[in-house]
Amino acid sequence: MRIALAQLDYHIGNFEGNLAKMLAAVETAKSQGADLICFGELAVCGYPPRDFLEFDDFILQSQASVDALKAVSHGIAIVVGAPTRNPVVAGKDLFNSAYFLSEGEVLGVQHKALLPTYDIFDEYRYFEPATEFKPILFKGKKIALSVCEDIWNVGNENPLYVISPLDEMMPHKPDFILNLSASPFDYAHAALRIQIVRANVERYGIPMFYTNHTGAQTDIIFDGGSIIMSPDGQVFDEMPYFEESVKVYDLDEVLRGGRSAEQPKNKVQLIHDALVIGIGDYFRKLGFKKAILGLSGGIDSAVTVVLAAKALGPENVRVLLMPSQFSSGHSVDDARQLAENLGITYDIVAIKPMYEAFEAALKTQFEGQPFNVTEENIQARVRGTLLMAMSNKFGNILLNTTNKSEMSVGYGTLYGDMCGGISVLGDVYKTEVYELANYLNKDGEVIPQNSIVKPPSAELHPGQKDTDSLPPYEVLDPLLFQYIECRQGPRELIAMGFDEALVKRVLRMVNINEFKREQAAPVLRVSSKGFGMGRRMPIVGKYLS
Repeated sequence: MRIALAQLDYHIGNFEGNLAKMLAAVETAKSQGADLICFGELAVCGYPPRDFLEFDDFILQSQASVDALKAVSHGIAIVVGAPTRNPVVAGKDLFNSAYFLSEGEVLGVQHKALLPTYDIFDEYRYFEPATEFKPILFKGKKIALSVCEDIWNVGNENPLYVISPLDEMMPHKPDFILNLSASPFDYAHAALRIQIVRANVERYGIPMFYTNHTGAQTDIIFDGGSIIMSPDGQVFDEMPYFEESVKVYDLDEVLRGGRSAEQPKNKVQLIHDALVIGIGDYFRKLGFKKAILGLSGGIDSAVTVVLAAKALGPENVRVLLMPSQFSSGHSVDDARQLAENLGITYDIVAIKPMYEAFEAALKTQFEGQPFNVTEENIQARVRGTLLMAMSNKFGNILLNTTNKSEMSVGYGTLYGDMCGGISVLGDVYKTEVYELANYLNKDGEVIPQNSIVKPPSAELHPGQKDTDSLPPYEVLDPLLFQYIECRQGPRELIAMGFDEALVKRVLRMVNINEFKREQAAPVLRVSSKGFGMGRRMPIVGKYLS
């Protein structure tokens, strides 16, 4: 038997576009002699569809796509994920299902049993879990269908569920496993996926064909990396990261094993590739083309603009240089040099006259008050207003350049530097931004070296440095990582060796600034715990504040 895996970049609710991609993949697989082609979880409608699932028309269109695939399943079986109705009155209205289509018929349907409700997932909101498990018989082989999370209760020290769906299938003695996944990216997840697939293969002694999505759905990014694992526990093949691909495998060759084809997993490269596809898909899927951002001469805007130019093409990226009386000359020079290195359009708009107009308008009210964060924020908001004006006038979507360190502790101005349609670096700590900058310069200097080596500063008052308000990033970032990604509380952090006063200060900053993150742009998720759907904190909570 020859089995094709199709990892595609779907578009939520774009039934026509998704179907066209799948039909083209079917033809490609047929031309390569495949007996069966497997698509990803909820492929017909895209993942995660969220409350679109509550619309009857959405389910009808999903079913229409399944019917269209069923009509072309002559000479090749098609396995595809789609929502299906629950015919029983009790329970949720829908199942998250895998269809097995062959010769114009539905040969079988397997519903998803394990419905994740953690991090970015909220599937039990919509779906009823499966209670029946039976392999599909096709060309003399028994095939165990499973959907994404259904394989994740194996190989864990602390399983989340009380059953393992494949355990329920094993009495039927299936010959191999097909898993239809929509497994979101984080920079450590590809290695973890292989660990989980291997744990299942070793437990059941049969090969697994694991199909994943690629591409981005607003903040959630999928990296592909579909896995074919032989019974010996070796990765027979791992499909490309961040690329659409259709590949065909001979079952007998996979069963023989003896081959290892696992891809390297460089953290910085993975983050880079994820952010590029995240920017590109956000624009393409929303019908946008051109971006704008403020280029300050600092490291965050420098990295953001290089990523944007890669994702959209330099001809579609425009920047504003907005120096104030507090901006250093080298910052303007660095920003101009970077724009010229990239070949992007740039404009220089000095903000001093506008800032002074605000000062004059508020002179009476501010009489006798010292210069403080108020005047700093006025500068940031002037810049935000200019960028949004350019966005409105020319249709360039504003990219936010705030990094995760700043976003964590509230070191940013609402309606100022926190403006934007999508946050590019909001899940990338400042120390990781520097790693990205060096990666972007690996084949030659694109970002001026001065932007990388100079002390970071918002340049909102004379001689300002980030360390005036924050601990050094090499101290701050590991603490934030342990608190946000690893969910370590103050006692655990102090036990790790972090200074007690620093722990209390930083955790308080994180928690009292939840209101800012609630109003921020969607953040491209590249870590195991990004801001957004995956981290749900109360705004007015007292804990640690």
